[in-house]
Amino acid sequence: MGNEAVVSRREVLQAGAAWLGAPRLSAAVSHARVAIARCRSYQEDLLGILSRLSDQIGGIGSLVRGKTVALKINLTGNITRFPERPDMPYRTHPATVLATVQLLARNGARRVRILESFFPARQDLALWARYGLDVKAISNSGVEVEWENTQNLGYGKKYSRLKVPWGGYVFPAYDLNHSYEDCDVFVSLSKLKNHWIAGVTMAMKNNFGITPCSLYGGDCGPDGNEDPKEERGPVCHIGSRTPPRGVPQELKPDSPRDAGYRVPRIVVDLTGARPIDLCIVDGIESIRGGEGIWNPGVQMVRPGVLLMGRNPVAVDTVCTAVMGYDPRVQRGTKPFLRGDNCLLLAEAVGLGPADLSAIEIVGLSLKEAVYDYGPGPIGKPI
Repeated sequence: MGNEAVVSRREVLQAGAAWLGAPRLSAAVSHARVAIARCRSYQEDLLGILSRLSDQIGGIGSLVRGKTVALKINLTGNITRFPERPDMPYRTHPATVLATVQLLARNGARRVRILESFFPARQDLALWARYGLDVKAISNSGVEVEWENTQNLGYGKKYSRLKVPWGGYVFPAYDLNHSYEDCDVFVSLSKLKNHWIAGVTMAMKNNFGITPCSLYGGDCGPDGNEDPKEERGPVCHIGSRTPPRGVPQELKPDSPRDAGYRVPRIVVDLTGARPIDLCIVDGIESIRGGEGIWNPGVQMVRPGVLLMGRNPVAVDTVCTAVMGYDPRVQRGTKPFLRGDNCLLLAEAVGLGPADLSAIEIVGLSLKEAVYDYGPGPIGKPI
């Protein structure tokens, strides 16, 4: 491994020093409690299980009552290139979306705005239905529901610039669809999975998808592109091109052009710029070996768990342990085979603990919840 392959002590010290002068990000940073529940099927009482989990982390009524709640789901992968595969449950399951919206309604949310960035970059409820989402049922959950594809401006008139409080690892700020700022509470609903580059993908990695391809896609051009067709690889993963004029540019253009360096740091930047107030992770059914069917050797798994917490670093740390991994290992050790450990990068800037001893686990014990995900994204059947 080269110097870029690990979270260096110098980088940790620099980030920590920068954090000392930064404002507190969110009340969720101090909520290092994670609840785990057994749930083996999407036909179970998901609303009841989510309600119990929310009670175990101290309740969410005071968090969402009377508020506009943005719910970021994970419909990863361009469906025009990679159609739905029911045998490979790597996208947010429709039943969890319905149950989550019902949970928010039960706790008094005033409005729920469901968000995700996908192609084509336009506003059309039929596009959401492609993923098996029951748009009608979700929209009739007892609360006002809005749907916004955040791949471009969407319904907004301008982008919101959200700054990274400690100055940023890769970018100092990100220009995002208005809905990521125009909300009182931000909820992440993600899957319990490996990731080809980041090692794992749960609450924090779900934030990577809040960047609009109109500004961060490969065909964003020098002035932006409101009808993007290309994904984020050139701008975000390998840094072979820059965002458009007027969008915040890289802090260190001479930093490694390595996805394993850039992706984990951008994930942490985005978790700082758009703090997550509530994390729900679906480990009922998922995949291992990668984040989607485009990764070679992925397999379906049935861990049979749901997790919830307020602190995204704590939640992802517990999720990593549930998958059978040590959350504190460096790059080169499973599951972080190709990328630096974003948990340690997030901990270094004060986003939360990546240390199990600093996290209170309630409900199902970690020992009861562990499901061995194997050697990580190795590129062949496990």
